[in-house]
Amino acid sequence: MKQNIETLSQAVIIGIIDSQFGALAAWLDEDNHLLRLSFHAEEDLQLAAENGVARDDQKVVLIARQIDEYQQGKRTQFDIPLKLSGTPFQMKVWQELRNIPFGETISYGTLANRIGNPNASRAVGGANGCNPISVIIPCHRVIGANGSLTGYEGGVPIKEKLLAFEKRSK
Repeated sequence: MKQNIETLSQAVIIGIIDSQFGALAAWLDEDNHLLRLSFHAEEDLQLAAENGVARDDQKVVLIARQIDEYQQGKRTQFDIPLKLSGTPFQMKVWQELRNIPFGETISYGTLANRIGNPNASRAVGGANGCNPISVIIPCHRVIGANGSLTGYEGGVPIKEKLLAFEKRSK
């Protein structure tokens, strides 16, 4: 698990959301902005407890509702208030990820081209791997140039499930 220390220091609430893809841990700041959405719920709960972050599943009800709509195929984009912390390059990659349509995939090279840096496919992969908000910032939609499913925050089996679900629901 890649944990952004700045994100952790801003978090005041963690909540757990059940989904058909696995339990998600949602981290919120004091203004209820989503800082992190992770498939590592147990590890995140432990980290939250160690750092004095309170658990309150009711505080993440808006996120849970939108995740539920997504997994029913009723929602293809999210409108949850986010607060991202990253380098300018990461922010550019994460913004472009949000432009990949539901049910579609692109390669790392294509994503690098889209942000105006065609030689940066490895750096794009690195930024993808640091994406703190799974599903909502859809890094699962980026695949290898040969169509292979490469790493994912929640693991390749979850990435495979998300992509298959979106393809069926498109």
